[in-house]
Amino acid sequence: MAEVQPGRAAAEHWLRWDKNPKTSETVKHLLDEENADELQTRFGSRMEFGTAGLRAVMGAGISQMNDLTIIQTTQGFCRYLEKNFSDLNKRGIVIGFDARAHPSSGGSSKRFARLAATTFISQGIPVYLFSKITPTPFVPYTITHLKLCAGIMITASHNPKQDNGYKVYWENGAQIISPHDKGISEAIEENQEPWPEAWNDSLIENSSLHHDPYATIKKDYFKDIQKLCFHRNINKETNLKFVHTSVHGVGHEFVQLAFEAFGFKPPFAVPEQKEPDPEFPTVKYPNPEEGKGVLTLSFALAEKEGAKIILANDPDADRLAVAEKQESGEWKVFSGNETGALLGWWIFTCWKNQKQDPSAIKDVYMLSSTVSSKILRAIALKEGFHFEETLTGFKWMGNRAKQLMDQGKTVLFAFEEAIGYMCSPAVLDKDGVSAAVIAAEMSSFLATKNLSLSQQLKAVYEEYGFHITKASYFICHDPKTIEELFENLRNHDGKKNTYPKSCGRFKVSGVRDLTTGHDSSQPDKKAILPTSKSSQMITFTFANGGVATMRTSGTEPKIKYYAELCAPPGNSDLEQLKKELEELVNAIEKHFFQPEKNKLQAKAE
Repeated sequence: MAEVQPGRAAAEHWLRWDKNPKTSETVKHLLDEENADELQTRFGSRMEFGTAGLRAVMGAGISQMNDLTIIQTTQGFCRYLEKNFSDLNKRGIVIGFDARAHPSSGGSSKRFARLAATTFISQGIPVYLFSKITPTPFVPYTITHLKLCAGIMITASHNPKQDNGYKVYWENGAQIISPHDKGISEAIEENQEPWPEAWNDSLIENSSLHHDPYATIKKDYFKDIQKLCFHRNINKETNLKFVHTSVHGVGHEFVQLAFEAFGFKPPFAVPEQKEPDPEFPTVKYPNPEEGKGVLTLSFALAEKEGAKIILANDPDADRLAVAEKQESGEWKVFSGNETGALLGWWIFTCWKNQKQDPSAIKDVYMLSSTVSSKILRAIALKEGFHFEETLTGFKWMGNRAKQLMDQGKTVLFAFEEAIGYMCSPAVLDKDGVSAAVIAAEMSSFLATKNLSLSQQLKAVYEEYGFHITKASYFICHDPKTIEELFENLRNHDGKKNTYPKSCGRFKVSGVRDLTTGHDSSQPDKKAILPTSKSSQMITFTFANGGVATMRTSGTEPKIKYYAELCAPPGNSDLEQLKKELEELVNAIEKHFFQPEKNKLQAKAE
């Protein structure tokens, strides 16, 4: 029985502090049954607090999301903020939540948000707690709009229904980056025992420190995004019909209001999916990135109503998928890179039409992440604005955008291939609400020229060069195999610090390794972007205009790859380019991944 001890001791310790009857009952039951495996799973190690905050299943134990772990996390975050802000007691923080709930453990996003608010208010810190569900982008918007110190959003975005998450933003309105995650993590360890008022969430009600920003922020946000409405008259008159789905999440009401703010008639909402429902009953995964499976009901409604465009948000409304009915009657679901190309082209075109001063372009920037399409780079080169690449994730783009804005620059747009778009500087994070209505305005404008989104996308590629992409992954549950695979690429043919010179028939012209900090294209061979030894990421550039990045996933047992062929303008033989990319991807899979040798499991198509 000796090996039960760590989990068992932690569980007994837990029961002294947990006042949630459902989770404490579960733990008592596991102790009575001496269920060593389950105790180890729940109490073996605490959830790791990273730059994305927390993300885990809801349930009892230190490895899961529940009342007690939320209290402990918030106590640590509170102490860390007190250390960093002398005026925290004046400025305060904002807390938002989505519609997730887990009846069997008594956990829900709303309950977690209330407990987090209680923690701060018990320490004399003002809390702007939304009284109702909101899209994730409302939290970063509120921070900058009300000049607060920080923000918390309780959401697990498009994860499976049993999960929840705790996402943290800094005073600049962007998600936290290192070293804040480490500082908060240490503070959580030091503040485990619930403070005297921790469980008393009724103290929120009568506190003068409790504010509800819901009405003001709703009004001000829609006023702010109207700065990106350039064709109100066209929007009012358009015959184009739109379908919107919020996939059982928070987006419905807010996208309806966004359409109203831009002068549109409301979009048709998928009735089975428009009410928030933590069970996500009509979809296997509530993630519009999965494409057609999630959009089945949207297609049916669009056919019924004669709508040509579908706009789909993920459950916390920070991502957007776009689909369009083609001449053939088929539906095309645009990839994140394709929608990014269209929105980038549109936002730049609108900016150019507004600006009289041609020299202003030298202060204009667009950003995207290293694993996203390089199409913005091609547009920037031809049009004369700046393009910058950041590491993967909006935390990097948000923080970099803020730095540039503080230097007086204009950041027009940022995107990542995982259907995330930042179209307005009012939100320094991805925002599926503003992206949805801007995509609608772009579609309506193009319709007046008898152009579809697909035709315009082709026009963008013809003008700036075709950029075609393929992304996929292999599953590997053995961390040692993953490490060896990447080490073999770094020590090719047994030669130390030597990367492959070719991949099948494709010549490698450059290598950037953001695990070690090597970049063959820099004079000193040192990468400019931040490096991280804890995750694997190598980008190969090929002589034929191909770029491929291989990286590990922070949250899943996957080795992902993102390949793109960037052709110069004028090369419009699309079929030939597709064939070339297919061959390049096959070569990368065969020579760099070596799936048979490494026993990798291919993505199920």
